[in-house]
Amino acid sequence: MSFNANASEWKPSVAAASWSPGGAVASPVPAPSAVQESNDSIDESDPLWKVVLKIAGGDKEKATNMINNPDSLLQYPEVAEVLEAGDAVAMDTDDDWENKNAEQDEALAQEVETKMQIEEETPSVAVVKKVEEKEVVEQILTEGDPREHLNLVFIGHVDAGKSTLSGNILYITENVDKRTIEKYEREAKELNRESWFLAFIMDTNEEERAKGKTVEVGRATFNTDVKRYTILDAPGHKNYVPNMIMGASQADVGVLVISARKGEFETGFDRGGQTREHAMLAKTLGVSYLVVVINKMDDPTVQWDKKRFDECVTKIRPFLKGCGYVIKKEVKFIPISGLSGANIKDEVDKKDCPWWSKCVAAGDNNTNIPTLIGLLDSLVIKGRDPIAPLRIPVLDRYVDRGTIAMGKVESGVLRPGMKITMAPTRNKYKIDTVWVNEEPVSSARPGENVLIKLGGGCGTEDVLKGYVICSDPPCRSVSKVICQIALMDMPENTRIFTAGFQAMFHSHTCEEECTVVKLFETTNAKGVVNKIPRFAHVGMKIICMIELDRTVPVETYDDYPFLGRFTLRTEGKTIAIGKILKLPPKKED
Repeated sequence: MSFNANASEWKPSVAAASWSPGGAVASPVPAPSAVQESNDSIDESDPLWKVVLKIAGGDKEKATNMINNPDSLLQYPEVAEVLEAGDAVAMDTDDDWENKNAEQDEALAQEVETKMQIEEETPSVAVVKKVEEKEVVEQILTEGDPREHLNLVFIGHVDAGKSTLSGNILYITENVDKRTIEKYEREAKELNRESWFLAFIMDTNEEERAKGKTVEVGRATFNTDVKRYTILDAPGHKNYVPNMIMGASQADVGVLVISARKGEFETGFDRGGQTREHAMLAKTLGVSYLVVVINKMDDPTVQWDKKRFDECVTKIRPFLKGCGYVIKKEVKFIPISGLSGANIKDEVDKKDCPWWSKCVAAGDNNTNIPTLIGLLDSLVIKGRDPIAPLRIPVLDRYVDRGTIAMGKVESGVLRPGMKITMAPTRNKYKIDTVWVNEEPVSSARPGENVLIKLGGGCGTEDVLKGYVICSDPPCRSVSKVICQIALMDMPENTRIFTAGFQAMFHSHTCEEECTVVKLFETTNAKGVVNKIPRFAHVGMKIICMIELDRTVPVETYDDYPFLGRFTLRTEGKTIAIGKILKLPPKKED
């Protein structure tokens, strides 16, 4: 038996059970499972366990009970020494952990910085995003009808035969049935205007039919094997030029209809006739090609005479060149008969016109295709960018179980579900539905005429004619522009163009009153430049600043040509055509 010198003084326990002879000691017996669990969970290499086991005389059960009562262990000096040494070890470990954390933080910061440098130095993310966007657009372009869509605007002097030509194209391409034509023939006969029956296809208004004058822009569609077309039959009377501008603003190709009948060509082309003004407006409003059709070649006063055809072409060619047309590339000349249909879809009979096939073979008049529809099918429209930001000038709007906007997609791709910005108000809306030719579609490409149902609380007062539907970045909205104009004409009572001159500003589908604020430069026909001039006159090119009465959505001509062209009109005549050079600096939000 060994004596423990470190044993504590014996103290009687008040809670001990009373001793009785022969009686069992009433000491609580711990459950075997708990002891077994404690023994299994003890680390025998732990210094504290070794010391306590030594104090317990090697009895593991007793040592376990001692460890489970940590307050009683503090009375043993050996345990106190072990615990103090453990705290010191723990403090050393914590210092190492902090250092380790600092090292990890530094490494992590360096890794993040490296990644940021890679993203800044290599535009791979932007390139991938651009490629993905292009792939989506290419997928959209293959959806639906793959044929290209063109808007044709038929322009020219009143009574040149625009509506008759438009109606006959629809009839020849089988878009109007024979029964309807017979009905129109009877109605025209009742009005003693038997030759007007084809015009009734486009002129549906009773007033238009009674007077034989188109007032509103007629709209119809026809298809060929190669392309899809929308006909815009513009009014020819000078009182309805604003309506003509609305139609021409949507057009890709202008069809300038000229009457070859004796006296009618001269009336339309002389000063005051609408042939000149319409040709000039078509160029300003951005048509890519101008097809000049010399109509009524079967008239008794003409009878397909080549001299009359050449006379009309010779007279109009210099004027078109002065309007800015590149004659050899952008202008085509072709003789037709809108009433009989000769040279529209099928070539004119060589017995009636033996000289036309020779002109086509020789490439005269900038065409090697003998018929009008064949010529239209051969035209290639450039500048349509489906990847550019969305731009749709609003032509009109109405209510039909929601707000419906009408317009032509000039750039970008329109899809249902898109979020758009309305310029100039900067309000944001959602596209609920898109229609092309009254058929719902999943996307609309540049050149398509669309109907758009606007959601997000958009009312008819929130979208007006002349507004522009945009994706980000939105169209600029300004009240001042610096522009270059070509002065073509002046009102009778004002022959000098100076600062303070007032007119109507027409750009895409918007029109607004404007005032010329300042003249910066003029260039006369001889090329002489005058800086800071006091006035200008007809025939000069002018750089000036124009102030608009209200904010309008426009862009510079270099960025978006279809939003950067404009015309100035006053007193019923077009006086100038121009393009926007600069806009005011953007205001910081």
